[in-house]
Amino acid sequence: MGTHVIEAGFPVNSEAEFEAVADIAAASRSTVCGLARVVERDIEVALDAGVDLVHVFVSTSEVQLRDSMHASKQEAVERAVAAVQQVKDADVEVMFSPMDATRTDPAFLEEIVRAVDAVDVDWINIPDTTGVGTPTRFHNLVSQIGGWTDARIDVHAHDDFGLATANAIAGFEAGAAQAQVSVNGIGERAGNAAYEEVVMAAEALFGVETGIETRRITELSHIVEAASDIPVPQNKSIVGQNAFSHESGIHAAGVLENTDTFEPGVMTPEMVGASREFVLGKHTGTHSVRQRLVEAGFDPTDTEVRQLTGRIKEYGAQKEQVTIDVLTRFAREAGVLRVTDEEVRI
Repeated sequence: MGTHVIEAGFPVNSEAEFEAVADIAAASRSTVCGLARVVERDIEVALDAGVDLVHVFVSTSEVQLRDSMHASKQEAVERAVAAVQQVKDADVEVMFSPMDATRTDPAFLEEIVRAVDAVDVDWINIPDTTGVGTPTRFHNLVSQIGGWTDARIDVHAHDDFGLATANAIAGFEAGAAQAQVSVNGIGERAGNAAYEEVVMAAEALFGVETGIETRRITELSHIVEAASDIPVPQNKSIVGQNAFSHESGIHAAGVLENTDTFEPGVMTPEMVGASREFVLGKHTGTHSVRQRLVEAGFDPTDTEVRQLTGRIKEYGAQKEQVTIDVLTRFAREAGVLRVTDEEVRI
């Protein structure tokens, strides 16, 4: 796909995860990253896995320091600095993450960021760990942290309020060079910023040449859907079954005339390896019905199209799916001729 960085896993977690990370690091052309707590053993194991980048993290919010990490602010700073220094001493790139940054006291956030900056951290990751950030607030936070460090900025957004992709893009607008994403948005709780959404927003809305092979995004989504056993909602943006489907008569008629009328224009189904569909249902208009009949090999009159459109609306209103087989049955029952029929109208 051309993905720039693959955070392949948490090597110290288990032998199986260590082997998976090591295999990916050995086989991938992308930069491969391993996750580690600010614990010497975690970092040693990540380095042993052969990763190109080690991502170390420590809790910084009051609630996490007190009730999860059970450490003081001073201990968090000391461990963060030691962890960054350990990776730097191994001559490997390092990223530091103040976990729960969006709920961290700003003064302490500045203290710990400046502390790791002093030992030449390469990346600062800004995580919205519980998804409470909003685009404007997150933009301001990223911009502010950028003033505290010479490191490049990475952002990590969660989708608890459905704002993950918006926050990732806000991070870019504020100067972040990188965003952590996941295919189909899968992740803890409500998930993370979706790979396909962030990539296509950057490509289509901002005109950024990401280097990602966007024409395989739908294929990739299907692979991850099958492997994770997490279904993609039909109305999911970019990769959902309905992403490029049109049912409304007004929409379908417009798209048949010019696709830019009711599609973004800057993003086409072909760009993501998908296809455009005209769906028949209770909102269907005559243009879509005629189009589908012709595609199915029929040669309907205007009267027949109107009659069938009415029947399809009634059928769709009962929450029944109007498949091509249903349409074909309706057409045959209405006596609509096929193009290949020998009977000729006079």
